[in-house]
Amino acid sequence: MNTSKRVGLGLSLALIYSLNISPVQAAEKITLVMTEDQVGGYSRSLFRHWIDADKDGCNTRYEVLIAEAIVKPTIGARCYLSGGKWKSSYDGKVFTNPTGLDIDHMVPLAEAWRSGAWAWTAAQRMDFANDLEDSRSLLAVTASLNRSKGDRDVAGWLPVRAQCAYISNWIAVKSRFDLTVDPIEGEFLQLKIASCKITNVVIVSN
Repeated sequence: MNTSKRVGLGLSLALIYSLNISPVQAAEKITLVMTEDQVGGYSRSLFRHWIDADKDGCNTRYEVLIAEAIVKPTIGARCYLSGGKWKSSYDGKVFTNPTGLDIDHMVPLAEAWRSGAWAWTAAQRMDFANDLEDSRSLLAVTASLNRSKGDRDVAGWLPVRAQCAYISNWIAVKSRFDLTVDPIEGEFLQLKIASCKITNVVIVSN
């Protein structure tokens, strides 16, 4: 698994800039492998998450909240956040209390397991669950929407707004961690790649 890989998508310029992806990154070629999911064996405990990697008192959840705040919060003892403001990209709702937000794994942990993480080491799964290197991996979003998403892939769930951005982020994270797509997901992505004008993603059968 190449966790240092940086990926981008061939989008229209408007979508490129809205996602803060440079045209150079967007020109990179992406190949997703379509194969059957691994069934069984998943447990959330296999993905150690919300760690405090830099030992600054703020775990991964709080690091995402701090990074994504549209008004930066004051950081108190034990990383208590106050005075901040957040906007959920999934529905546009604005929050001043971070308890209304969940940190969504763009590719849910169970979906990652089915798509290849079953073969990873514990350290690799921890890296995935706490990935702060790519801002598309973890998003602060309306808690109820995150819970309605559950562990479904893009064929089973999309947010109510910015669906092409969501799909492009999904592809980016799957490619970044060398995760596969199942046949239903792959067929759905083929349609969306065309309608979202994503020009450089290829899906191949295993």
